[in-house]
Amino acid sequence: MATHDDRNFRSTYYEKVGCRSVEEKKSLDILLKEKPLDKVKLKQFCLRFSVPSAYRNIVWKLLLDVLPIYVDCHTFIMQQRKEEYSDLYRTLQILRVVDPMIHRPQSFYAMWLLQTGQLHFNTNVMKEHSFVHLVQSFMQFFDDDADIFWLTSFFYNHIQKNKSEYGKLAECTWGFLEREDVALYKHLLKIRGNGELPLEKWFDSCFAGVLNENALGKIWDKICGGSYKIMSFLVVNLFMNQKHRLLKCIDTKAVIECLKNIPEETAELIATKSIDMWQQNGSPLTIYDKPKI
Repeated sequence: MATHDDRNFRSTYYEKVGCRSVEEKKSLDILLKEKPLDKVKLKQFCLRFSVPSAYRNIVWKLLLDVLPIYVDCHTFIMQQRKEEYSDLYRTLQILRVVDPMIHRPQSFYAMWLLQTGQLHFNTNVMKEHSFVHLVQSFMQFFDDDADIFWLTSFFYNHIQKNKSEYGKLAECTWGFLEREDVALYKHLLKIRGNGELPLEKWFDSCFAGVLNENALGKIWDKICGGSYKIMSFLVVNLFMNQKHRLLKCIDTKAVIECLKNIPEETAELIATKSIDMWQQNGSPLTIYDKPKI
């Protein structure tokens, strides 16, 4: 009989080579056939497992409220979404705020501003805005522009609900790092990392533009499932993974440079270890959920 460790090793190996658990796929298929769909169960699935890439479009749409739980009206709702997307796109062309044919990520951000009533003629559409980075990552997940726009919009709105907690989330992050690696924590503290590193910017973009889409997908599954606190564990594991380089940094500018262009395999390892640490600490959803000691 296989031991618990054997099963964990086997699951990790199968996932690494691209073979997902048949039972997990079957479970998700069953959940997606329910009428009406049960969002609570879908959230629980996302928190327990990584969503197969072929299912992410529909699962994320359901959890982010792009689509309702009533399957029979999905076609109609998406048709309305596509029409509204086209209307926003045409309006943007008329206003000439940004050229949507050339600058798709920036144009999607302008469309979101327009859709939320925040766009003015003097609006400066910044290339470095978190929304733009999210669009660029969603473009790696999906092909349909309307899907990319609405998923980014609803995901960003979902993230913004946690904005008031970014400061406390940063405190939790430094607390976890001190517990996990005192030497690294003290070094980053010495070079003013706790005050100058852009943690809140990373929280706002959920590391879009920093990690590749395969790594982000695993983390964003948990965020869609309701756990924003996983971002703390992601930051800690990113720092620990790059420890040998960070210890050589003499200021936070050098730290930020070190954390750019993380290789794909390294990024996926960081994501996996972040999820493991998150689970070991009781899979907390918010900063108010106390981790296991």
